[in-house]
Amino acid sequence: MPCTQVVRYISRCTIKPQRHVLEEEPSSIELTPWDLAMLSTHYIQKGLLFYKEKEQKEKEPIVDQLKHSLSRVLVHFFPLAGRLVTKKHSSSSSSSFVFIDCNGQGVEFIHAMAENVTVDNILGPIDMTHVVKSFFALDEAVSHDGHSFPLLVVQLTELVDGVFVGCSFNHVVGDGTSFWHFFHMWSEISRTKGLKPCDQISRPPIIQRWFLPHMDKTLISIIPFTNPQEFIERYTPPLPLKEKIFHFSQKSMAILKKKANENYKKEKISSFQALCAHVWRAITRSRDLPVDQKTSCSLAINNRIRLDPPLSSDYFGNCIQAIIVTTTVGELLSRDVAWAAEELHRRVVEHTDGVVRGALESWIKDPYVYHTSDFDGCSVMVGGSPRFDMYGNEFGWGKAMGARSGSANKFDGKVSSYPGVEGGGSVDLEMCLSPGVMNVLESDQEFMGLVSTI
Repeated sequence: MPCTQVVRYISRCTIKPQRHVLEEEPSSIELTPWDLAMLSTHYIQKGLLFYKEKEQKEKEPIVDQLKHSLSRVLVHFFPLAGRLVTKKHSSSSSSSFVFIDCNGQGVEFIHAMAENVTVDNILGPIDMTHVVKSFFALDEAVSHDGHSFPLLVVQLTELVDGVFVGCSFNHVVGDGTSFWHFFHMWSEISRTKGLKPCDQISRPPIIQRWFLPHMDKTLISIIPFTNPQEFIERYTPPLPLKEKIFHFSQKSMAILKKKANENYKKEKISSFQALCAHVWRAITRSRDLPVDQKTSCSLAINNRIRLDPPLSSDYFGNCIQAIIVTTTVGELLSRDVAWAAEELHRRVVEHTDGVVRGALESWIKDPYVYHTSDFDGCSVMVGGSPRFDMYGNEFGWGKAMGARSGSANKFDGKVSSYPGVEGGGSVDLEMCLSPGVMNVLESDQEFMGLVSTI
């Protein structure tokens, strides 16, 4: 493959927690329905791009700095150093019990070089998707592979004038909130350069899983399968996808919010909900679908703040769910962006503690695992969040210049949201579409009129 020729691998090693996990920490972790539903999804692949420091010669080499700080942060995020384990359930020959064995086997660290690639190459207008994909490990691995693969693989790729820190993070272990929590604490330890004690970080993770109070957690962690072939899907898009990042400035976000709230005295619809409505309508226009075709917009939503009482943002695990608005192409395109934004807003407001708990109850009665093939080519799925503090991850080399992702969990209609690098409420959207649809979208004046150059 072309992307493998860009990177030259220097070394691979296993990084283990710097010291043994305390005795009071669990040796195994039961999984919740939110976790188990991710068994067939790819690893989360996200990373940050930095410029190299000019005076690096006088400092600890970056690769040594990252290895050392990684071993220290794993003391706190010790489940990442374990492996998944499945055992047949004692009372049912057709069910399995899946959990994380916190055995301290460690995570993998890869050091690589991209000797002809610069930071500007990655950030520039030329499509460098194939290059960025080579900055991540475990391509095509699904989370169930965490039975034999590490639950975390870090790849440090040195560029001509920069470095890219990419993580492949098992989705059963945690969601995007957990991913960036880990990344943030790792960078915090790295930039302090050992000045703080190993056991001190500003936001210790809450490792203990949350379960419905009246449920036996050993029964909740069961899936009605014994053979992985019954529920694991190895998904690849049927056609090549085109990926592109579109930037929406603070000004563009304000314009969208104003449009979405024209009928309200108080601005109740958020700028992000308005942006999702704008994107949904634009992609649907570009697809040129029949007016009676069903189309939906799904938003990945954080359940932590919707539970009563709410879970801490430091809860380390999966705690997400999708809210879905479905209509016909004709209705979506015959109405304005305010209508679509209000439909999304209404569904978000309706996603209450009762709805979250009800969905968990339903899963326990009828367990399922997410399959990427379930997403059709007529809809849009928005993941990620512009609220993730990606650019607050500072390893001691200055602020990151960009956030990028690998090939994982991508399909026609997948949209991933990031905060804009300049802050101020700006948003970057990474969009995956068929090449023909992407070309039409880039010629859509209504859509591109709000897209800015970074």
